[in-house]
Amino acid sequence: MYSDLKKSIQTVYQKTGVDVFLFSPEGKFLFSAAGERPFFELRAFTGVVQDERGGVTFFKVMYRGAEYTCAIKGTGTVEKNYACFLSDAIENAAGKALNLPRSEFVRRILLGECSADDVQTYAIKYSVPDLSCFALAISSDVKVNDLTSFLTQYAGEEADTAVAVTGKDCAFIKFTGADFEYQSSADFATFLARSLLEEVGVKAHIGVGGTVRHFDEIAASYRQANTALRMSGIFNSRGEVHTYREYVLVKMLEDLPEAKLAEYLSVLLEGDAKELLKDEDMVNTAEAFLENNLNVSETSRILYMHRNTLMYRLDKIEKVMGLNLRNFSDAVTFRVITVLNKLT
Repeated sequence: MYSDLKKSIQTVYQKTGVDVFLFSPEGKFLFSAAGERPFFELRAFTGVVQDERGGVTFFKVMYRGAEYTCAIKGTGTVEKNYACFLSDAIENAAGKALNLPRSEFVRRILLGECSADDVQTYAIKYSVPDLSCFALAISSDVKVNDLTSFLTQYAGEEADTAVAVTGKDCAFIKFTGADFEYQSSADFATFLARSLLEEVGVKAHIGVGGTVRHFDEIAASYRQANTALRMSGIFNSRGEVHTYREYVLVKMLEDLPEAKLAEYLSVLLEGDAKELLKDEDMVNTAEAFLENNLNVSETSRILYMHRNTLMYRLDKIEKVMGLNLRNFSDAVTFRVITVLNKLT
């Protein structure tokens, strides 16, 4: 695989406009950033060689222990200087991930900034086990370095890793071997949130990504975890732990063009319904009712609200919006409306 090499050549082309023809160690043409085919013959050489008849300058690039051949159009002093410069630039760019500190390497993997080759390199270098794993996105009010230090205490497998991702958020990669003692990734996240609060006084909010079969898919799990964490903030969701599965519907709608979302919302809202959605108390009551499985008694208890007050608000929603939230189908419609309203 030569994906890093290809990416480096594309970067060079974007920044300088110089197209580089890349050939494998065996002399097979692989790639040109401009999409051109070679118009010259490849021949054996060492160092930097200029073929005036062919109108090209050749140079070598070392990549993962193999020597690749490159060529640029033109001959002369300028092209020779370009060849020397590009050789170093491409090698440095292609190999930069190999010399990163472990935490930065993991951070880039989670953010999708590393190629498949880089992920494989990390897995080999740090003896990552061939086990299922998942990622957590974690946010708290403490310094991110302190949070990662706290999280490291809960690493069961040697490969479990806590890493700072942004200024205030971090990620935790958890492997699920045969001795994984939790019922699910959400169960582990709940344990983690409770432990952080009880043992070190840190209140954390955690997004849980899906479990993936191999480490090379961990970036997808982190994207899901980060989405769950972000959505829980947008929708003021109760609790400290939220899974991506809770927000799949929201993510599906978020991926649609905003004009289409507005169109759907206009179809679902009639009369004074828009005004009702501006009433935070009314909307929060309805969402709590949905979160508690349409259970009037449980919702009243959690909201410290008299049953009659709750019933009055539900009746008002039905009168204004034509939706009886005690009916499952209408409850789903209301949920879609509130999602669309926040997304637009």
